[in-house]
Amino acid sequence: MDILGLSTSPSSGGAYALILTEVNGLRRLPIIIGSFEAQAIALELENIKPPRPMTHDLLKNMIQGFDARVQNVLVSDLSEGTFYSKIIVERGDQLFEVDARPSDAIALAVRFGCEIYVNERILKEAGIRTDQEVEEEAQKTEQKQEMDSVNDNLSKLEQLEIDLHTAIETENYEKAAKIRDQISKMKG
Repeated sequence: MDILGLSTSPSSGGAYALILTEVNGLRRLPIIIGSFEAQAIALELENIKPPRPMTHDLLKNMIQGFDARVQNVLVSDLSEGTFYSKIIVERGDQLFEVDARPSDAIALAVRFGCEIYVNERILKEAGIRTDQEVEEEAQKTEQKQEMDSVNDNLSKLEQLEIDLHTAIETENYEKAAKIRDQISKMKG
């Protein structure tokens, strides 16, 4: 997933919506986060360095101080409206999973430049389909129906050609003529 942006509304009580979007897809996932986390993500996205390290910068420095790095983050669960995530930390050949709020995990992911993943079940449950995705899905359905229709006609045509061959072999020329006419209409 990529970060599409952050948005706020007056009715949100100071909270922000972090919008994630599929890298090779059209679904989006809004996650409500606090203003501090939104600021931490926004500053890093905009390459703005505060004069003193923020909490997420401190965490990055500590992780690096232990010769480790954040490999990726995973928004792993959604329960009763609350998102859960894991930070996957790599140190040497060992991987560690650290439970975290998605906002903190994503703030670290941005600092480490690592991938953000979302469990497919969560995208199905809480993801938002874009208008383009809905339109593409309708086009795919229409194309499938057209192909099914063509395949049905081919199957009928193939069967008629088999029946024609059989009628000719059995010297049932009257039946063969009727089948020939049907084939001509289908091809016509």
